[in-house]
Amino acid sequence: MQLLITGGTGSIGSRLVESLAADHHEIIVLSRNPAAHKFPEGVSGVAWDGKTPDGWGHLVDGIDVVINLAGENLAGNGTIPSRWTDARKKSIRESRINAGQALVDAISAADVKPKLLFQISGIDYYPPGDDLVTETSPPGDTFLANVVANDWEPSTAAVEGMGVRRIVGRLGPVLSMGGGPLPISVLQFKFFVGGHLGNGRQWLSWIHIDDAVNAIKHMCSSTHVEGVYNIVAPNPVRNEKFSQVLGSVMGRPKWIPAPAFALKLALGEISTLVLEGRQVSAQLLLDTQFKFKFAELKPALENLLE
Repeated sequence: MQLLITGGTGSIGSRLVESLAADHHEIIVLSRNPAAHKFPEGVSGVAWDGKTPDGWGHLVDGIDVVINLAGENLAGNGTIPSRWTDARKKSIRESRINAGQALVDAISAADVKPKLLFQISGIDYYPPGDDLVTETSPPGDTFLANVVANDWEPSTAAVEGMGVRRIVGRLGPVLSMGGGPLPISVLQFKFFVGGHLGNGRQWLSWIHIDDAVNAIKHMCSSTHVEGVYNIVAPNPVRNEKFSQVLGSVMGRPKWIPAPAFALKLALGEISTLVLEGRQVSAQLLLDTQFKFKFAELKPALENLLE
């Protein structure tokens, strides 16, 4: 296949690009600074501004698949999450809208349009709580839910009217030592200060990085897949259980919980990323015949920490 990928230099995108390149696909990665990245053989880095199709839009003509992973990192680029200032909230929202619109404009101008556009999204679409949610559940009313439901997912919806098949993948927290919630948790347990967050009852609908990458590849290569899919492991856990399993795998005790008030004081609104959770169903993804490498948390953590 010939693929064009935005967000291909992030923690998930880079792993996806590596995996696709290993399968000998032809890949174009749109990047704000392609010269700063070393791409695998068969991968071309092309500059874009994240806002317009200027300088690269013609590359969409005749491409097989477009994968849109672009968007400012919700937690920032450091190990410790960055506060959501008004400016950061604006950037989180606009980076997703602008990237989607640029792709729509490029596809609209293409004589031979892509067969498929894969749009990444997030399970923050759903309201926090204990109820099991599926792809047909209504959206929540948080900042992120509003961004996902009203801006991010709709940003590329117009391609459906151009005859392009579209998949929306609502991704859960990805377990990887390259980013996401795991590195800081590992650091805490390493220094014997690991524990659950808040009351520990919030759900974590996690997924191993390998399964996240393989799920995207699986959906993009399956001609019968279309619409919205949750990309999460089939066995979510509560935060307290996650801490217990992580401590066990690392040979460290779980004994110092982080109080909710302290996290809210230190992090502000972004603390909702770890203090609120959703129990998200993976059944629709399973129905596509996708096979998980890591359906259970313990072997997933053992693999990542070996």
